[in-house]
Amino acid sequence: MVCAVKNGIIVKVKTGDKGSAKGGQRGGGKKKASAHRILRAYGKRPRNAAGRAARVAEILRRLDQMYPGATCALTHGNPWELLVATILSAQCTDKRVNLVTPGLFAKYPTPADFAAVRPEALAQDIRSTGFFNNKAKSIVGAARRVVSAFGGAVPKTMEEMLTIPGAARKTANVVLGTAYGIAAGVVVDTHVSRIAQRLDLTQNTDAVKTEQDLIKIIPPEHWISFSHQIILHGRALCVARNPRCAECGLNDLCYAADKTV
Repeated sequence: MVCAVKNGIIVKVKTGDKGSAKGGQRGGGKKKASAHRILRAYGKRPRNAAGRAARVAEILRRLDQMYPGATCALTHGNPWELLVATILSAQCTDKRVNLVTPGLFAKYPTPADFAAVRPEALAQDIRSTGFFNNKAKSIVGAARRVVSAFGGAVPKTMEEMLTIPGAARKTANVVLGTAYGIAAGVVVDTHVSRIAQRLDLTQNTDAVKTEQDLIKIIPPEHWISFSHQIILHGRALCVARNPRCAECGLNDLCYAADKTV
């Protein structure tokens, strides 16, 4: 079998005629190359640190071209609203959250309003986002913490953010990066985790360890945009099942085991 590859895409496949002497000679007892081996052939792993750094730089350059101006998809008007929306987005689509939050913020305009409501009552307002009881407790707890400890303003440091109920590193990075433009780390959600592994930027599945791997190889000036771009990429092309590799601008830089033709 002879495969022609153009721009990282298999464009022609020719199979020798097993019944002819010519075809038999070409076969020569060689094992047919699997689709996986063919795909891996044009996405080779760098052999040294310089090669790895150059590959990361090229990935970042292409992401800038593919997703210019990428930003958070959660609708919000201020840091507090973004914090609430991010808590609601756990195990829920941004689209669903964006349907719920306008009415929610009209009913409870300030952190003090959220702090005053009973979690059981708030749960009914956010029921459609799923896991509403736990989310309601986190949001009310976050509101009370923001009001009592920070005067009603969402803090601007990772250390302070992590004292807020419902705000682990992912949520803290979303708020600090999007609302304040502070690059304290890299947002790692399911899309970032999956694609970072596919691109061999990490071998970890734990979000905290993945973030630590990413901040070692990605320049700080890309920490905020990288996450937004990868999340968009995960929704558009690099989906969990049957990724659309032939349409991907990173195709020739990728040697993931689950690539598709």
